[in-house]
This record gives sequence, C-alpha cells and structure tokens, in this order.
Amino acid sequence: MVEFCPSHCSVVRTPERKPGSIAALLCPAGCWRLLLCRRALTAAMKVGPSGLACCCLVIQVLGLALFLRGFFPVPVRSQTRKSSISEIPAEPWAGKTSNWTQLPHPLFKRVVILLIDALRQDFVFGAVGKEHMPYTTQLIEKGSSLSFIANAAAPTVTMPRIKALMTGSIPGFVDIVMNLNSPELLEDNLIWQAKQAGKRIVFYGDDTWIKLFPKHFVEFDGTTSFFVSDFTEVDDNVTRHLDDVLKRSDWELLILHYLGLDHIGHLTGPHSHLIGPKLYEMDLVLKKIHSSLLSKGKILKWWQSEDNPINQIQDEDPSFPSLIVVCGDHGMSEAGSHGGSSDEELQTPLLLISSAFHNKAGTFEEPEMIQQTNLAPTLALGLGLPISMSSLGTLLSAVVEHKTMREQLRFFHLNGYQLCKLLKENLKTYEKDDGVEQFKKAEKLHANWIKLYLEGNTSEVLTNLGRKLIKQYLEALEKLSTSLSKQVAEYDIYSMTVGGIITLEKANSNMSTWSELDLLLLVGTLGHVLSMGSSSFIEEEHQTWYFLVNTLCLALTQEMCRKYFLVRKRSNTSLTDLGHEPQGNVCINEMYDTNKKEIREMRSTILERFIKDNEKWIALTSPGVILICCRLLRPLNQTGIQWIHRSDFGHWLTSSEHKAELSFLVGICLVMVYILIHGKCSFVSKVALVFGLLGVYCYRAALGHVLYPWQQNTKEITKGITEARFVYIFVLGILITGIKDLLKAHVMCTDFKAKTVGLWEVYSGLILLAALLFRPHNLVVLVFCLLIQSILTMFIWKILKFDAAQITIMHYWFGQAFFFFQGNSNTISTVDISAGFVGLENYVEMPAIFLTGFVTYSGPLLWSTHLLFYLSGETNKTSKALTHGCYCYALIRSLPVTFYILLVTGLRYHLFIWSVFSPKLLYEVIHLVISAGICMMFTVVDKNQVIKSEL
Repeated sequence: MVEFCPSHCSVVRTPERKPGSIAALLCPAGCWRLLLCRRALTAAMKVGPSGLACCCLVIQVLGLALFLRGFFPVPVRSQTRKSSISEIPAEPWAGKTSNWTQLPHPLFKRVVILLIDALRQDFVFGAVGKEHMPYTTQLIEKGSSLSFIANAAAPTVTMPRIKALMTGSIPGFVDIVMNLNSPELLEDNLIWQAKQAGKRIVFYGDDTWIKLFPKHFVEFDGTTSFFVSDFTEVDDNVTRHLDDVLKRSDWELLILHYLGLDHIGHLTGPHSHLIGPKLYEMDLVLKKIHSSLLSKGKILKWWQSEDNPINQIQDEDPSFPSLIVVCGDHGMSEAGSHGGSSDEELQTPLLLISSAFHNKAGTFEEPEMIQQTNLAPTLALGLGLPISMSSLGTLLSAVVEHKTMREQLRFFHLNGYQLCKLLKENLKTYEKDDGVEQFKKAEKLHANWIKLYLEGNTSEVLTNLGRKLIKQYLEALEKLSTSLSKQVAEYDIYSMTVGGIITLEKANSNMSTWSELDLLLLVGTLGHVLSMGSSSFIEEEHQTWYFLVNTLCLALTQEMCRKYFLVRKRSNTSLTDLGHEPQGNVCINEMYDTNKKEIREMRSTILERFIKDNEKWIALTSPGVILICCRLLRPLNQTGIQWIHRSDFGHWLTSSEHKAELSFLVGICLVMVYILIHGKCSFVSKVALVFGLLGVYCYRAALGHVLYPWQQNTKEITKGITEARFVYIFVLGILITGIKDLLKAHVMCTDFKAKTVGLWEVYSGLILLAALLFRPHNLVVLVFCLLIQSILTMFIWKILKFDAAQITIMHYWFGQAFFFFQGNSNTISTVDISAGFVGLENYVEMPAIFLTGFVTYSGPLLWSTHLLFYLSGETNKTSKALTHGCYCYALIRSLPVTFYILLVTGLRYHLFIWSVFSPKLLYEVIHLVISAGICMMFTVVDKNQVIKSEL
C-alpha cells in the first residue's frame, strides 16, 4: 500500500489493512497527518467504476452534441440576405432593349391565407370532406378554384412548415428541436417582403407566427399551439375577429392559423367523432371569408337545393380580384400525431380560390401533386413582390394561365432567374447543371419571342412559340428545383469526425468469460446494434425487441428447468469435488433460504404459505407468464411503419362505443398498480398512493375518457386541471418522502432500510406520475411492467443467482421493449405531446418538455429506476453489484450510439436519411442524455454505499 504525506511529499509503504482500519500511520519525518492524507486519497478514489461510467456517458453526450452540430447544419441559404426590387432582371432581349424592366403588376389585390393545422388531403378531397365540408366541396367541383395536393418535407411539425410556406425553402431537420421555442426568422421571406412593400398584414392564430415574424403585423392575436387539450377556445379566438376585419379594407394580407383540428388529432386521432364537427366549423369559416371578399357586401343566399350557390357570387372588380388560400402546414398520421414521413403526414390540400380563375364545368379532376415550397413564389408574384432568395419553389402555372402570354413568360423568367442565382451560390459546377442549361436555352428563345412581339407580330407562329417556350421554362424550373433540393444541407465533416472520435473513445469492455445466458445477452445486444444499419429494421425496431425478450423468456425457462431438474444429479459430483458431503435436500434448501426469508417479510401469511407450498411450480412457470404478458401487450398499440394503419386493441378500447369496458379496465389497472407497489412503501406513502390513484381516475372521468360506476352517459367534459393538480400534489408528496429517506440514509450511513424504502418511494412516485400521464388504455402496459418486475425479482433473479451485469442487461432489454409496447416508434409522429399539458391551463415550456419526455421514455426510465432499487439491495450482500450494474448500463447505452453515428455518417446521402435515420438519431440523443442522468443516480447511491462500507 502506498501512502502520501502532504507535508513532506514522502511515500510510506505499509502492509495491507482491512477497509475501515484506523491504525496510525507516520511518514519518515513523523507527520501524524498521514492518516488524513489517506482519507483524502480514498475519497478521491471513491469515484470508482460507477463514477467513471457516469463521466464517460457525460463526455459521450458532449461528443454527440458536437457530432449533431456537424450533422444538422444550417440548410442551404442564399448568400444575399434579402432580395430587392433593384435586383429584378429585365426581360430577355435580342437586338432591342425591352421596355419591361420592373416586376409585373400584382395578380391579386388581397390575399387571405386560411391555414388549418394538420389538415390531411383526404379531409378535403376525400369522402370526409364531401360529408363535412359541403361549401368547400362545391368550390372544388364547380367554383372558381384550383386544387392541389401539396407535399411537405420531413419533419412535419408546425414551425419548419411555416418557414417552408413563407420562404419556399426546406428548413433543416434540427428545426424540429426549435419548434418548441421559435426564434425570429431572419431569412428572406414573403412576410418581410410584403412589409417592405408597404402592405398591411393582419394575423390571428398560432403564436409561432408572432415569434417568427415579430413587428411584422399591424394587428395580431396569438394563441399557443402546444396546449393540445383545448380545441375550442383556440379557434374561437381566431373566428371572433373575422366579422370586424372582413368589413375593413385597411389590409392586403390576412393570415388565419386554426389549431383545433391538430389538437383533436393529438387527443383522439383522425377518426374521432370530433373531426367531423371541426371540419364543418372550418367550412363555415371559409364560407364567411369567401362571401365577404367576393360579394363585397352583397347579400349571399345559401340555398339548400340542387342549384349551385357558388355561381351567384360575383366580384365587384374582376380585373383586380382577391385570393383565398386554404391549406395545411402538415397532415396527420393514423395515430393522430405528426412529425414523421408517412403520406398522411406529408400530403396536405392546397386550394386557391379567386374569381380570376374560370368556373369549372362540374367534372371533378384529381388534384395535381406539387411541392409545398411552390406556394411561396406563387404568392410573391401574385402580390407583386420579389421571390425570396432562398426559395426552391416553382410558380404554379395554373395561377397565371388567365394572364397574357407576355406576362406568363415574364413570371417564369423571374422564377428561373432566382433559382439559377441560388444554385450558383451553392454549387460550384452549376453551369453544367441540366436545369441551368435548359433555362439558358429558354431565355434565348424568350428573347426571340420578345423581339417578334415588339415588332408587332400577332401571327399564330408567335402563339405556338410562346406555348413551346412556357413548356421549356416549366421543365427548366422543375430541374432547377430538383437540383437545389439535393443540395438542401451541407455536412460539417470536421465536427462530425471530432464528435465521433470522442464518442468512440468511451466505448470499451473488459469482460472475459461468458455463460450460455451471457452469450445470448451479448449476441442479442450486438445484433440489435448491427440491425440499425437497415432502414427497415429502424422503422420496425419494435419487432427486434419483441423477439429478444421472447427469446430471453425461453432461455430463462431452460435455466429454471436446469436448476430444478438437473441439480440433484449434479449434486453428488459437484459437492464431492468441493469437499462437501451430499446430504439429501441440503443443496435445495440452501438455494432458496434467502428467497424464502424475503418473501416472508413482504407477503401476508396466506400468500406466504401458498408460495412456500408451490414454490417450485411457480418458479418454473414464471418465465412463461412473462412471455404471455409480452404477447398480450403486442396488439395493444400498433407501431412502426408497415402496420401502423391497422386498427389495434387500443383503438377498440378508446372508441366511444366501448367506454364502459375502458372504464372497467382502468379501474382494475389502478387497483393492480396499488397492490403491486404499496408493500414496500411507508404508511404515509401508501395513503398518498391511494388518493393519487383515485385522482387519476377522476382526471380521466373529467376528460370523458371513462365513466363513474353510477354514470350512464358522459358528463360535461372539462380539461381536468383540478383533478390533475390533485394528483401532482401526491406525486410530489411521495417523491419528497422518498428523497427524505434517502437523505436520512446518507446521513446515517448504517440505516440500510431507510435507503431501500426511499428508493422504492421515489420509484412509486414515478409510477403514479406515469399512471396520470399515460393514455387510459396504456395503463395495462404499466400494470404488466410492474407484474413482470415482481415475477423476475421473486422467482428468477435471486433463485438463479444472476450477477449484476446480467440483471442490468435484462432490465435494459425490457425497458426498450416497453418503450414500444407503449406505442412509441422511431418516428416523431408517435410522440404524445398531449401528456405535456396535463394539469396546465396554458403552455409552460419547461414543464411541458419534462412531462412529454417522461411519458415518452417512461419504459426505459422505470426499468432503470427499478434496476437501481434492486442492485442497491444486492449491494448490501455483494459490495460491487451497484458499481458493476452502472458500468454495464453505461456500456450498453454507449454501443448503439457509437455505432449509429458511424452509420449515419456513412449514409448521410441515403434516400431515407431525413425520414428514417435522422429521427432515430434524435431519439438516441435524448435517450443518451436520460441514461447519463440515470448513471448519476447510480453514482450517488453507490457513493453512499462506499461510505457505509468504510465505517
């Protein structure tokens, strides 16, 4: 042993002593402070493997942050901050100078943008639209309108989509993180250009617009988009301004962003009975706007007959008409959310309504598929504004068909010039691009056309040449837009490399010997890591974890049979070799003495007797029971991509026809939660748990999800704010009680019981919080989680005497499986943001983020917390259990992250990099941050155990 003296910097070699020895140590100079030096050195070394694992994860988080900085850079932007009128190119000319050097006159006097959040294209163009949006359907089939299906780009969340609509660019994928707190948009955009041109802009709706465009609106009223429990007031707050603003003529651009449909989707899904009334409400809003703008104060009669009322609306000034734009920022998945890349989330309707367009003959045509970015240049030219410098969009040709040939050519030339300029700034070899070459050819042909036109040629040759020229322009625009889309982001390889190296250096292992179960755990863990190299395996990752936990159950069955049926045959040989005499059932008795003792302490007399009499068969069947539980959870929530559209048991339970069945199930689940976790709690926590679980049921009843036993029909639905806050009080009470016990154990280092009770109460508090935040049918997931943990604890881990590493990996596997059992996936659309507003009257950023993150990762979090409790108890018997568990947990979290950053670096130009690999990367980042926090908890508890062992 080496000791250091602080006074003389000398070293004394002393014989090994037992931990906790207080023998006096002296240096050669007689310094009595050597003992204090030893204590300081020991304290410095207390970090140990658990602290080292925690530090490694923290460093890996920092490395991953640096990697993300390079992987999610700012998308391609124009080097010129804003476009201006002075930069507008003149018409092409050949031999003569054109007399048209300015922007054409605006196409529309006023523009109203009616943006309905999460409006799917089939809500308007499908059977749902025909049933619930009759006025809109009339406009589509017989009115003066143009219909399109606008294809959005991932991520399909509000803030990036608003950017795309107003700038014409494709926002970076990292904007999904900024969606919760939108900064001011400094990029060239339609709103800025309109303000510079002196146009007055009025806005009502989602306050994301106000954050993106501060000081741009002459009048505005914002509502938060994140309080998803409200789908009535959030829209009424917009509609209440309409009568006043439509009577006035002091504005040129009116933007209305309705949020109710999106909130209904988050709460109840796209097939909810609330969808139809909300769509009809939006239909009436459109009717009011259309009637006011196009009738100019005339009385509009709405006949409920076969006559077409649209034909009775006439605009007072057809030469300078108004335009109504009906669109969605993104769609809605089959689960009711958005953020992913399914067709339901990407495809939104785009309806342009104006008297400038010809009335239709009555035959419905399939809407044309376009890119969402095409709206920005169309509106810019329609309002007589320059196109945003970073726009990738192309002008919708149908909008300018009613204009003269010269005006149409002028519009297409301006659009092509802007796209060529943007491509020149972002591609060194832009001159060789097919779109640029075709645009230059069209520009030359355009010059010849202008020459003929200015010479007064009015022959059919000029008309045919113009049509040919328009076709060439459209092809050039399409190619230019495609080329720019491929250049949408540039990777910072330096940051990615440095971040990857930091992450790689923190993944290593010194494990040497493996049993059969160890081999399964190793192969399964590494197999999952390698499976992330396939986009299909990422989309259907739940199948991997379901397979692994099922295989683990079979392996545990084999181990259990080996213990019970093979131990007697091996006992004679093994005990003789060890120098012991085989004495009947001594081996069996010794094997289960400890387990029986703990069961006696936890269970009642009747249950204890039953377990004692049937211990063997209960233990043998326990892996099978776990397997059945996992199988029952699979059809509860469809997840992934391939089968997400299919109805699952959760849809059946949450339908209005089965409210009684759901109520019964929720009640049973809450009772089971109490039975499974109350045993190790203190009396105060038991009481708080009872009232908290009752509050959970009351909260669900207030929302109308479940019924009280004495209810026949759903009572008046509320937001359940009072009931939820009632539950929060008991959650905090249980957590504070648990933390108090942990602090007591830390101060009185010999009080092991206080630490055990404290950890379990913290765990119970998290369980109660999960019960409040989970969707009502997912309480089954919570009950099965607790049931499986109880079975593993009582009848498998201790009986089979697994070590800390094995138990840690099993916890990790089940935590990952329960992440998907809950209905999560690797797409952003399955994030349940409604949980972030339970008990809140308004959007409060930090609580909403915490609650959303907690409910999303509740599976891994609850299993890792249970692991901490279990290994803490084992540490009282084996001093290194908690340390080894922490190290193993850090290792199995580092491996997939390390592999995955190498993978996405190699696949950064893959077709599915933004739709599949990037969302998975964000999930891994957040999971790693949570894992680092868990390892810190391990380190704190382990430090307390080390202090105890030295006394």
